[in-house]
Amino acid sequence: MRRIPAVLASLLLLASSGCAVDDTLDLASVAPGDHGHQGGIEVMLSSGNVGTADPMVNFSTSSWTLFTATYDGLTAFTKSGPETGQHVAPDLVTEIPKPTDGGLKWTFTLRSGIRFSDGREVRPTDVKASFERMFKVHGPTTSSQFDVLAGAKECLDTPETCDLSKGIAIDEAANKIAFTLTEPDPEFPQQLGQPLASILPADTPPADVGSDVSKLRSTGPYYWASYDPTDRVVMKRNPYFRSWSPLAAPEGYPDQIVQKFGLEPTDQVTAVINGQADLAVDSIPPDRLNEVSVDHPKQLHIDQLGHVWYWALNTRIPPFDNLKARQAVNYAFDRNSAVLQAGGPGLAVPTCQVLVPSLPGYQQYCPWTSNPAPNGLGPWRGPDLAKAKRLVAESGTAGAAVSVVPGNNRMHIAMGEYMQTLLTDLGYRATLKPMDEGLQFPFVQNSGNHVEAALTDWSQDYPAASDFLKVLTSCAAFVPNSDASPNIGGFCDPAIDARMTEALRLANTDPDAANALWAKVDRAVTDQAPWVSMYVPKWIDFTSARLGNYRFSGQFGFLPGVAWLR
Repeated sequence: MRRIPAVLASLLLLASSGCAVDDTLDLASVAPGDHGHQGGIEVMLSSGNVGTADPMVNFSTSSWTLFTATYDGLTAFTKSGPETGQHVAPDLVTEIPKPTDGGLKWTFTLRSGIRFSDGREVRPTDVKASFERMFKVHGPTTSSQFDVLAGAKECLDTPETCDLSKGIAIDEAANKIAFTLTEPDPEFPQQLGQPLASILPADTPPADVGSDVSKLRSTGPYYWASYDPTDRVVMKRNPYFRSWSPLAAPEGYPDQIVQKFGLEPTDQVTAVINGQADLAVDSIPPDRLNEVSVDHPKQLHIDQLGHVWYWALNTRIPPFDNLKARQAVNYAFDRNSAVLQAGGPGLAVPTCQVLVPSLPGYQQYCPWTSNPAPNGLGPWRGPDLAKAKRLVAESGTAGAAVSVVPGNNRMHIAMGEYMQTLLTDLGYRATLKPMDEGLQFPFVQNSGNHVEAALTDWSQDYPAASDFLKVLTSCAAFVPNSDASPNIGGFCDPAIDARMTEALRLANTDPDAANALWAKVDRAVTDQAPWVSMYVPKWIDFTSARLGNYRFSGQFGFLPGVAWLR
C-alpha cells in the first residue's frame, strides 16, 4: 500500500499549494453536541488529494484512511480495542471459517440486514460481482494476490468479460459464498480485509469511478458526499448504517469528515496548532519537529509501521537494465542523507533491503555498504563511492540519460535533488522531473512513461513478507503500460518467483521454514538491486487539542471515523 496518493491522470491538478485554510471550516461553530462523543466536523489537511475514490483501484494509505470509514470487506482488520489493526475479524460475514478441501475452499456466511448507503441490502450476488469488478478495473493486486481464485487466469487475460463462476459459488437463500482456490493460501482472510476487496453493489460501473462519487455506495458509517480533487472531500453519515461488530464496524463519532487539499506540510502544522484543523496528513517538516514535540507533546502520536521508502530503478530500459549500474547506485547512495531529510535517526532507520523489521522473515541484510558484515548480514555503515564508480565503468553505461521523478513537496524534491546530484557524479545525464504528489504514483507505475528512477514508498497491507516481495517484485506484479503496476521497476526473475511460491506453500504447514525461505528470497531480490532502499520510517501524526480517542492501524494509519471531538 502506498502512502503517496494515487490518482488518475484525468483528475485535475491541485490548487496552488500554501493557500490558507478555508475559513468556512470554523471549528468553533461545529463543536460536538450533547450526545456522548458523537458530533462535530473532523477536518484533515493534506498537500495532495487522495486520488481516485474507487476502493478497488486506489491503494494509497491516504485513501485507505478514508476507506476504513466508508467501505467493508468480508473481513476487516480491527478498528477498535487495545490491539487495533493487529487482528483480522469477520466483517460482512458472521465468522472466518476454516478452509476445507486441503485449503482450497473457503465458505462464508453473509450477515443479514446490512445495507448500502442507498438502502439496498448486501447480498451474495454483490460479493461475486465485486470480485469480478476488481479484475475488470485492473485492481493492483489481482495478479499478485487474488490470482489464486479459480478462473482468475481467464479474468486476467480478458478482464472486460471476467466471470468467476469457477471460483465463487453463491447461495442467495442461505446467504453463502464459497471461494475455490487453485492452491492453498493461508493469507486469504487478510487479503479479504483490504479495501481493494471492498464489497460494492453488483451494478457499480465496471470502470474506475475517479472522483465521481455519485457512482459509489458505502456500507460503513460514512459515505462520500462530495469530492473535488482541487479542493476537498466531504464524508457524511450513512443513514442506513448500524454497527454489527464493535471490532470490524464500530460506530462513527464525527458527523462529517472533511479532508482539504492544497496546503504545504508546514501550513498544515500551523493550522492544527491554531485549532483550524484536526490532523496534518503529510509528514511534519523536520524543521518543525522540535517545536511540535516540545510545545504540543500530547498532540503528537508516534507509531511503528511496516513501511519503507525507496527509489525504484527501471530494470527494463538503459541504464538500469544493467545489474552493475543498479549496484553502483546502491553502493554510492548515502542513506544517512535520506534519514536526515526524514527527520533524523530517531524517526528513520537506514535500510538496504525489501523487507522491514516488523515483518515475519526479516533478517537484517545490507551488501551495499562500506565495510559490510560477513555475508552482508548486518547494517548499512556508509557509502562506497569508489566501488560505485568502478561498477559504472565496468557496466559501460556512463553518459546515459536518467529521469529522476519524485513528488513535488519540499522533502521529496530535496530527495530528488540528492539523487540527481549523485547520478551526475557517477557519470549519468540526470534530469530532475518532480510531479504533483497525486499524479506521480500512477505515472511512474506505467512502463510506457519510461521513468528510469522513481521515488516511492510502501506500507504493509498486512504483516506478511509476501505483501512486500510478491506484490512489489514478482513477475506477475509487473503489468506493462498500466497505471496500476506495483512492480514499478519491472523486475522479474522466474527462479526467485518459484521460491516465493514455495514459501507461500510452506506457510500452510511450516511457518518457521516459510519465514526462513522468505529471508533468502529477500536477500536474492536485494542482490539484484531493483531498488535503492533508503530508510524505514516511524509513523507520526499531529492532531488537534480537541481530538480524542486517537486510534492507529498498522494497515491504514489514523482511523478518522472512531476519533471524537471534545
